[in-house]
Amino acid sequence: MTAMGRQRREAVRLQEAELFEQDIKPPEVARRLRVSRKSAYQWHEVWRGGGTAALASRGAGGSRCRLSPRCLEKLAAYLEQGPAAHGWVEDQVWTAARVATLTGGKFHVSYSVWGATRLMHRLGFSPQVPARRVAERDERAVDVWKEATWAEVKEPGRPAGVTSASRTRPGSPAGRPKDAPGAGVGSPRS
Repeated sequence: MTAMGRQRREAVRLQEAELFEQDIKPPEVARRLRVSRKSAYQWHEVWRGGGTAALASRGAGGSRCRLSPRCLEKLAAYLEQGPAAHGWVEDQVWTAARVATLTGGKFHVSYSVWGATRLMHRLGFSPQVPARRVAERDERAVDVWKEATWAEVKEPGRPAGVTSASRTRPGSPAGRPKDAPGAGVGSPRS
């Protein structure tokens, strides 16, 4: 959650504290402030245990970033250079696993793949997934199979012609052959 979002939530909790001090019950507080009853009851318990100060925001949740702001700047510069500058020459994509390896090698800080993904998002990057191809894949053989075998295996499609999206109403009589039943009937009502 962003800092602004945390401030908004804290403001709502502090308004709730004011209402609790006026002996207003949690269901009414929930209705007035447009929050869930569950939240109102939870915050009422917290307020009863520690007062208004207990409803203050404790800051961002989760663990802190293990890289300093200076290291984050360096990492962003490394990512801008591209994977080839750091030894990955087979393709030019930053995967989360590569970023985790890079942070381990450059900063001696280990990140999981999920942690590296979050780190990349924090820096404005997104991890990419390289195309996976079988090493033994023979493109020529695949093309030959598509041209020869697939044409035989593939079932024939629906014949071209007038179709209707309705199960109960046939297609337009104007598109019917002259000798088909109903060909002489006027246009259908809409």
